[in-house]
Amino acid sequence: MIPLRDENPTRTLPAVTLTLLAVNVVTHLYQMTLDPKLSWVFLHQFGAIPYELVHSRSIGAVTLESPVPRYLTLLTSMFVHGDVFHLGGNMLYLWIFGNNVEDVFGKGRFILFYVLCGLAASASHVLINMDSRVPIVGASGAIAGVLGAYFVLFPNAKVTTLVVVFFFIRLIQIPASLVLGIWLVLQMLSAASNQPGVAWFAHIGGFLAGVFLVMVFLPRRKPFGR
Repeated sequence: MIPLRDENPTRTLPAVTLTLLAVNVVTHLYQMTLDPKLSWVFLHQFGAIPYELVHSRSIGAVTLESPVPRYLTLLTSMFVHGDVFHLGGNMLYLWIFGNNVEDVFGKGRFILFYVLCGLAASASHVLINMDSRVPIVGASGAIAGVLGAYFVLFPNAKVTTLVVVFFFIRLIQIPASLVLGIWLVLQMLSAASNQPGVAWFAHIGGFLAGVFLVMVFLPRRKPFGR
């Protein structure tokens, strides 16, 4: 199931969501200008490497030369992506669900909420993979937190979704609670089966952080259940 848009209009311009989209896209465009070796260096310098964070030791000369402190990579890694498909999928979810969450929280709260969910997501991955020397990159952990907030705030919002099951291909409007619930179950199943290449626990940790942080960031007298 691939969500394409939601039937949930916003009241204000989602300036923060648009800015996050722009920063992620511009960062990846810069990555694309690098040759493969420098791109590898860039991922290791700005991605969050669990081994380095847990043991406070560098895995090699490339990270010793990193222009940012080791623990700041928990933040910079949210804006670095492995390839254009990784970026595209994340930005699609951010655009569909982020504008409504920003609309409810307000811009300042939304920025802080986004960053905290991203940090919680990275921490979840690091705790499960303490000795991993593979950098974790991507906005998906922070965006998972946005999905968690949307799940709580707008469970009944209709999401136009592309459903593909073998030869069955249809556009269907599905409640957000079902779309995001299935997404979470798939993350859990993938984590349980230890499928490589994706930080599944970061997705799960980010989503749960979003669910629990809603009440902290929700301003008074905001509507639920649209």
